[in-house]
Amino acid sequence: MNTRILLLVFLLLAISKQEVYSQLGFSHEVGIITGPVAFYSDFGVRNDFETNSGNVGIGVGLVHYINFAYRADCNCYTRDKYFNDHFKIRTEIDFHKTRLEHFGEFVAPDEESLFSEQLRAMTGSSTVIEVGSQLEFFPLSIRDFAAGAFKVAPYGSLGVHFVSFDPEVTSTLGDIDTSFTTPEKYIGSFQQEPGTTWAAVGSIGIRYKLTQLSDLLLDSRWTYYFSDYVDGLNPTLENNGTRPVPENKSNDWTYWLNIGYIYYLD
Repeated sequence: MNTRILLLVFLLLAISKQEVYSQLGFSHEVGIITGPVAFYSDFGVRNDFETNSGNVGIGVGLVHYINFAYRADCNCYTRDKYFNDHFKIRTEIDFHKTRLEHFGEFVAPDEESLFSEQLRAMTGSSTVIEVGSQLEFFPLSIRDFAAGAFKVAPYGSLGVHFVSFDPEVTSTLGDIDTSFTTPEKYIGSFQQEPGTTWAAVGSIGIRYKLTQLSDLLLDSRWTYYFSDYVDGLNPTLENNGTRPVPENKSNDWTYWLNIGYIYYLD
């Protein structure tokens, strides 16, 4: 699924949700988010600082909120119910791209084996577009925050995203996936074509009241993909499937620390 189709899906979802919830009187918020994305994949070494700090890209997203605490049709608060005053629905489309390399002890300068040379020569990238929704929970009152009773409102969220990814893996030694350019455990483990999958998303963050109609946002997000090919690499078996690769314990996932600006439409 290409970028234009995903963008169209997001716009249709946002428009349809806005029409439905506008008829019910709920208000809306829109915003933009951006920040660094750490990509945890089959490149590098697990739990290695150099790997975690090196395989970092940048992400940007457009977000839309349904605010149940305020009615747009009458410029008044909704009925004082716990759900209305503590939950919002967030829909968004995100884009991020990360360049991937092997880091850690096996590619140290003093390592001179063919295995280390092959790892140093291998690089990749992953371009990811996500569309989905999250349910955000605010432990403090949303209406009190909107009224200026306090400046900071923490929240947590859970949701599901549909993901389109386009990976690429290359080697400076030549064509990838040959015994000359590729370590044995990676032979037959590559996917160079675009694909789609689903992801589970969880966030914790804070809102800071900037003006009556705008907030600043700081969001710490984890995204777990239901695929191990988002980076284009899935070394699940080596030696043509005769021996498992124990270090490949999970699918690809990302950590995204983003900041954003949110504007209240109604």
